Amino acid sequence: MQSIRQSLTGISGVPVTPYDANGAINEPLLAKLIARLAHAGIHNLMAAGNTGEFFSLTPDEIRRVHAVTAEAADGRSLVSAAVGRSLTEAKALARDAIGAGCDAIMSHHPMDPFAGPEAQVDYFLDLADASTVPVIAYVRTDTFPIDQFRRLGGHDNVAGVKFASPNLMLIADVIRQTKDLPAIWVCGLAEAWAPAFYAIGAQGFTSGFVNVFPEISLAVHAALVRGGFVQAREMIDRFAGFEELRTHHRNGANVTVVKEALSILGYHVGAVRLPGVPALSPAERAELEAIIGAQKTAKVA
Repeated sequence: MQSIRQSLTGISGVPVTPYDANGAINEPLLAKLIARLAHAGIHNLMAAGNTGEFFSLTPDEIRRVHAVTAEAADGRSLVSAAVGRSLTEAKALARDAIGAGCDAIMSHHPMDPFAGPEAQVDYFLDLADASTVPVIAYVRTDTFPIDQFRRLGGHDNVAGVKFASPNLMLIADVIRQTKDLPAIWVCGLAEAWAPAFYAIGAQGFTSGFVNVFPEISLAVHAALVRGGFVQAREMIDRFAGFEELRTHHRNGANVTVVKEALSILGYHVGAVRLPGVPALSPAERAELEAIIGAQKTAKVA
C-alpha cells in the first residue's frame, strides 16, 4: 500500500491504446509505448484509462491492455489497471488484471445516469472490499459531501482518490478535513490544473500529454515537488495550445490530439474509435504539428 501511495504522488500517466490497420489492438506497439514511458521514469501507468479509450474497448480487449502493460512495464513503473462499467464487470476485470501482474486497480467513475452520490461511493468501496490489491477511486463529480469523501479516504484498501473536478473549493475542504486519513488526493485534471491542486495540498497529477513528451511532464512534476510554481507554470504554458486543441468538439478531440501527436512523432497508433473524433481537421492538424515542432525545438535548446 505504501509503494502505491508513493507512486500516486508522482505522475499517473494514461497510455493510449494503439490499433493496427484492421482496427485491432496493436499489442507490439502498445508494449513499445509502455516501455518508453516506463524507461522515462513515469511513476504510475493507468492501463485502459480514459486516454486509453476504456469505454470503446471490449472487456476482452481491456484484459489484453492490462496484461500487455504489466509485462512491458516490467516493474519499472507501477501499473494500475482501469476497471469499470457494472460492479460485476469491474470485479471480474480487477481479478484478471491482478492475475496478469497489475499492481493496483483504478476504478472509473460509475457513469449510470441514475447513480446516487452515496451509492457511487458504495460502488468504489465494494470494489475495494473485493480487491486483493489497493484501489484508486476516479471521482469525476463534485456531488459527494465531505462525509462521503471521508468514507472513501478512510477505507483500508483505498490508496487514493483521483479527483477530476475543477471545484477547487471542494477539494481544498476535503483535504483539510481528511488530514487524519492516509489516502492520497491526486489532481485528476492533468498538468494545467496541477499547480492549483498542489497549492491546496493535493499530490501528484494525471497526464495524457505524457504519451507525447514524458520528459516535459516529469520536469513539471519536479518543479511542483520543490515548490517551483512559476517554473512549472512556464513549462505548462508552452504546451497550452496542445491542451486547448483537446477541448475541441466538446472534448471529443481529447484522445485524438494525443494520438495524432504520436503519429507526428512516428508512432502510428491508429485513429480514435467512435464516438471519439476519428481525425482532426487539416487546420487543427497543422496547428498541432506546429506545437509539436516548437516543443521539439525547445527540448533541443
